Amino acid sequence: MTWLRLAVANLGLSPLTSAVNVLLMALGTASIVLLLLAGHQLSETMSRDARGIDLVLGSSGSPIQLVLSAVYHADVPPGNIRLEEAERWAGDVRVKTAIPLSLGDSYRGYRIVGTTTEYAELYGASLATGRFWDGALEAVAGSAVAQSAELELGSSFAGAHGLEEGGHAHESDPYRVVGVLEPTGTVVDRLILTSLESVWDLHAAETPHSHGHEDEDVGDQDHGSDDDRGHGDEHDHGSDDGHGHGDEHDHGSDDDHEHDSHEHVAGHDQPDPDREITAMLIRFSSPMAAMTMPREVNAEGALQAAAPAMEVSRVLQLVGIGLDGLSAFSWVLILTAALSVFAALYGSLRARRGDLAILRCLGATRWELLVALLLEGLLLSALGVALGFLAGHGAMELLGGWLESTRGVALTGWTWIPAETLLLFSLFGVGAIAAAIPAVQAYRTDVARTLAEG
Repeated sequence: MTWLRLAVANLGLSPLTSAVNVLLMALGTASIVLLLLAGHQLSETMSRDARGIDLVLGSSGSPIQLVLSAVYHADVPPGNIRLEEAERWAGDVRVKTAIPLSLGDSYRGYRIVGTTTEYAELYGASLATGRFWDGALEAVAGSAVAQSAELELGSSFAGAHGLEEGGHAHESDPYRVVGVLEPTGTVVDRLILTSLESVWDLHAAETPHSHGHEDEDVGDQDHGSDDDRGHGDEHDHGSDDGHGHGDEHDHGSDDDHEHDSHEHVAGHDQPDPDREITAMLIRFSSPMAAMTMPREVNAEGALQAAAPAMEVSRVLQLVGIGLDGLSAFSWVLILTAALSVFAALYGSLRARRGDLAILRCLGATRWELLVALLLEGLLLSALGVALGFLAGHGAMELLGGWLESTRGVALTGWTWIPAETLLLFSLFGVGAIAAAIPAVQAYRTDVARTLAEG
């Protein structure tokens, strides 16, 4: 205990230097902790949201865009596909389940998804209160949506085109909340679910020029309007391939065909074959289907098949490159702090050589002097590491709260991951190495020469 008090007293002789060393160590530690927590939780969240989805059928375009829009609801879909064409593949013997999605509208930034109750079952979502829809314009709110947007049983709200607030709203046809889901920790918490028929009915009377906004491309893109797709007149929703990437189709005639096809079908035994959806989520009946079905779908050209596992791996790889770069910079800060600790202790050693020699004369052993210097270095490291871990977890909690309120992504600082344990021991190792050279110099102190030199 005497040597610990002595180490603390020695550090107090130069408080500014000690504070700078602690701050450098804390900044580097907090940066790495924040990156570890964010990377780990984002990776887990993406894997959890894609669990149970082997394939996504959608319009031709970027497969990453298709997965981000249909699985994570974080991007604009590449376009629409004909329901009849998607159901042809859904009826394949290699398919176990197929869940259609119709996207386009949102409420306060939360996406409204036309689908079936199987979509909620996919994520194990159960009702906290109310029921699922059984009529037109009835909706079920995810837990995060209900809390943030203050939706409860009986609440009414008007969907708006696009993912951002301010789009053209369907004020004359509001949705009514008939159920609220329990929290699941998945993407469904951030969605408003309704029936496919509700989405189709809501856009049945829409025309490409009725909104008067060029920036509302997301809403009508998902529901089959050419103008709002935002890709120019070359796209054609009414074409035979169903996803609007032909350049030679007649735009005007297909507008009429498209909107005629959006007539009310709720209660009809046979749905209109020209109905469109945004995507279909496929789960295979056997692993072997993953080897053949995506290739067959993409070979036909009418639809695009994207495997979430593959696309998630690519996204995480891209994210990982950025995180690795930031992590490397954080380690530079830590090494800078270690060098600063070394310089401070080495300078202190040279200034205190006489004191160390006197301690030897008073009975202190070489090993006790070595331990005293090591304690000083470890104390600086421990203070910096402790402050860094607190700052890193605190920053993660604040960032998670902001992301949850603005993007619906749930991250928390109230967690500990295995990588942090390894980081903790590594940081103490760096501190010990920084203090080792000055400590060894103290161990080798020549008492007679030091006292003779005065």
